[in-house]
Amino acid sequence: MTPSHTDQLPRFPFEAASALEPPAEWAEFREKCPVARVALASGDEAALITRYDDVKSVLSDPRFTRPTAGDNAARVADTESGGVFNSEMASVLPQHGEDHLTWRRMIGKWFTAKRMNALRPGMAAMAEQLIDEMVAKGAPGDLKAGLAFPLPVWVICDMLGVPDTDRDRFAHWSDVMLSMTRYTQAEFDAAQAEFGRYMGGHIAAKRAEPGDDILSALIADGDGWSDAKLAATGIGLLIAGHETTANMIAKMTAMLLADRSRWERLLADPSLVRTAVEEALRADANAGVGMTRYLTEDFEVGGTVLPAGTTAMCSMAAANRDEGVFADAAGVDLGRSPNPHLAFGAGAHACLGQPLARTELQVVLEVLLRKLPTLELAVPAGELRRIEGLAVGGLRELPVRW
Repeated sequence: MTPSHTDQLPRFPFEAASALEPPAEWAEFREKCPVARVALASGDEAALITRYDDVKSVLSDPRFTRPTAGDNAARVADTESGGVFNSEMASVLPQHGEDHLTWRRMIGKWFTAKRMNALRPGMAAMAEQLIDEMVAKGAPGDLKAGLAFPLPVWVICDMLGVPDTDRDRFAHWSDVMLSMTRYTQAEFDAAQAEFGRYMGGHIAAKRAEPGDDILSALIADGDGWSDAKLAATGIGLLIAGHETTANMIAKMTAMLLADRSRWERLLADPSLVRTAVEEALRADANAGVGMTRYLTEDFEVGGTVLPAGTTAMCSMAAANRDEGVFADAAGVDLGRSPNPHLAFGAGAHACLGQPLARTELQVVLEVLLRKLPTLELAVPAGELRRIEGLAVGGLRELPVRW
C-alpha cells in the first residue's frame, strides 16, 4: 500500500460544506460505489465501506480486528503523529480474542444500566451548576466550553477516581492523542509520556489507598494486571469518556437548535428525549473517520472481494443515512423508533461506554430543556465551525443565547 498509487484516489475523510451537513460523497458512494478505494491522510490506500449492511457485517465479523503492529495496515495518518491510532496504548490493550473479551467484561461492569441510573442525579446536579455558571457570565455563551466539555470530564474523572481539577491537562493530552494531523510526532510522544506518568502515579496512589472507583476495582480484581495495562485502560477511558461525548453534546444541541421546530417539539413533549438522543447520534454529520478493520483473509462484502491485507474503513455515519434501512434517512425524526444506528459500532469492538454516553446526552438535554427553554444559536447554523484533523468530529465552539 504505497502512497505512489493513491494520487488519483478520493481523499478520505471527505470535506463537507458546513459543520452540520454531511459530505455529499457519503450518499454518492453508498449508491454507486459502496466498497470504494480511497486514500487516507497518510497517502495509504483503504477500502471505504458506506452501506449499512456491509458496515455492520465487517464490524461484526470476529475474524477481523483493529490493525496491530505486525500488520502492514494502512496508516490513518503518518505525516504527523497519527494520534491514538499509532499509540502505545493501542498496543498494550488486548485487541482481540479471549483476552479482549475478558478486558471488556472487567470494564463493562462499570457501565451497567443500574450504575448509570445511580449516576443520573449527580450528572443532573453538575449540569445545572454548569448552566448556572454559564448564565451568570451572560449571553452569548459557548455551550461547548461551558457545559458540553466539562460535564463528561467531571463524570469520567469521578468514575476513575482522578481529580476533576486536572481536567485541563486531560483536555490537552487527549486533544493531542485524538488529533491525526495537528501535532508532530514529538508533541504526541510528549503528551503520551506525560499522560502515562500521571496515570502511573495515580495507580500507585490507588494501590496504597483504594477508593470506590474503576481503577481501584481493577487493581483488586484485575488478576495481576500490569501497571502498563492499568494505565492504558485509564487513559483510554479518560479519552473515550469525555472527548467523544463532549463533541456529541454540542453537535446534538446544535442540530436541535438549527431547526427551531425540533427544540419546540421537545419542549412540548420531553418524553421524546430518549429517541431524540438516538436520532442525534444517527444523524451525526460530523462523525470523524470511522472504524478501521484489518482483513487477515479474503472477504466478500457488497459484491466485492477484498483481498487479505486490505485495511477496511467503515463509515458508520454514512451507513446511518442508508435509505434502505432508515425511512427519510436524510431527515431528522425525533420520535424515530426503532433506530438501529451504528454510531457506537457493532460486534466485539462496539463502544464499551455507550450506556454512559447515552445517559449523559439524555441528562444534558433534559436539564437544558428545563432550565433554558429559550435557548437558541447565537450565530447562523451555517457559520458554526468544525474542528479539523480530529479522529472524532466536532464543533470548535457552540455560541448560544437564551
